[in-house]
Amino acid sequence: MDWRKVWVIARHEYLVNVRRTGFIVMTAIVPVLGILALLFAALFSGEARKLGESVEKMFDPSAGVIGVVDRSGRFSPILPEYQDRFRLYQSEAEAEQAVLDEDVTLALVIGEDYLETGTVVVVSKGSGFGSAAVSDSLSVRKFFVDHLLAGRVEPILQKRAVEPLKVQSRVLSSSGQRQSEGPWSIVFTFIVPYFMAIFLVMTIFVSSGYLLQSVAEEKESRIIEIIVSSVRPVELMTGKIAGLGALGLTQVLVWVLSVASLSGGAVALLAIAGASLIPARVLTLEVVYYVLGFILYATLMAGVGVLGTTTQESQQLAGLFSLFAALPYMVLGFIFANPNVLIARVLSFFPLTAPTMMMIRLPLAEVPWVDVAGSIAALLLSIPGALWLGARLFRVGVLIYGKRPTLKEIWLIVRRGS
Repeated sequence: MDWRKVWVIARHEYLVNVRRTGFIVMTAIVPVLGILALLFAALFSGEARKLGESVEKMFDPSAGVIGVVDRSGRFSPILPEYQDRFRLYQSEAEAEQAVLDEDVTLALVIGEDYLETGTVVVVSKGSGFGSAAVSDSLSVRKFFVDHLLAGRVEPILQKRAVEPLKVQSRVLSSSGQRQSEGPWSIVFTFIVPYFMAIFLVMTIFVSSGYLLQSVAEEKESRIIEIIVSSVRPVELMTGKIAGLGALGLTQVLVWVLSVASLSGGAVALLAIAGASLIPARVLTLEVVYYVLGFILYATLMAGVGVLGTTTQESQQLAGLFSLFAALPYMVLGFIFANPNVLIARVLSFFPLTAPTMMMIRLPLAEVPWVDVAGSIAALLLSIPGALWLGARLFRVGVLIYGKRPTLKEIWLIVRRGS
């Protein structure tokens, strides 16, 4: 392989496509939307706040003012710290009318036998969603506990009765060493694997889209026939993958930097904090799987996608591989519950699912070294095979016009190489 030719092709693909109107528009979408969001927040902050309050009341009726009918005598008078959120009514009819007039979002009718039964009737307007919201509302629970225990137990016991525990995570490795600790470690174990895998899928989609568009245009103009007379198909494919891969990474980088700058650097600070909470070994492996996964997917999508006779057909063929990249997200619930569950380990050894699956698993738990070594080995062995397969398909695919080859014809292409 002549790497000088590969470099020339990669440089050409990057410089041509980075000037495309479609690329500029798609790249500018995130910064423009961020700027518009900041302008909207600055100009209409009051209306936005009202809208947010309306949405909050819609999904959490207990967030508004709540009426109280106290027949037990345990909640009268209402304690001073709750008088802005809870309003006392003398009768059930009066409370129901307040709900209908929307003076309160809902009303609580506490019966005389409350201490024995714990039954509270929730009066709401329009739907019974308020009952479920009340049962899960921390502020309502605190209201009941404070009134029941006021003057009977120490204030510190009242507070602890409302919030009996605050969980702090401490994860130990098999050797007994602390891997992560504190609430931020839990957050980043979810954020880092999720977005690293998302970035991989985004880069594959962006790069493959431009790759297929580039090949389709060259096939339609017959320029491809001149190109393949000067370079080998594998050199042409490698150069296109490298150049358009760099284009996709450029787009993702612009998006990340724009979000970080528009958020006042908060995203960058969170990234630095996340890096300090996640072991260096895990971060290194995340990058390894990102690179290997991109090379494998881009090579396969280039080889298969070029068999299409139109850009749409090429995208449909290449899109099949995107399903494999997204497959680990379909079993995400199992992975979060147990990152070393059998299905996760099996998908980690399959080359097409290994990159995203391992990128999700690594920050969540201590993954067995057999899985790490086996998945990397599977990728390293698959990439040369993908290059061989892609080069054979690319060699014939770039010259196919008018009719997409059948599966039998594709098999003959792979078998004979012509």
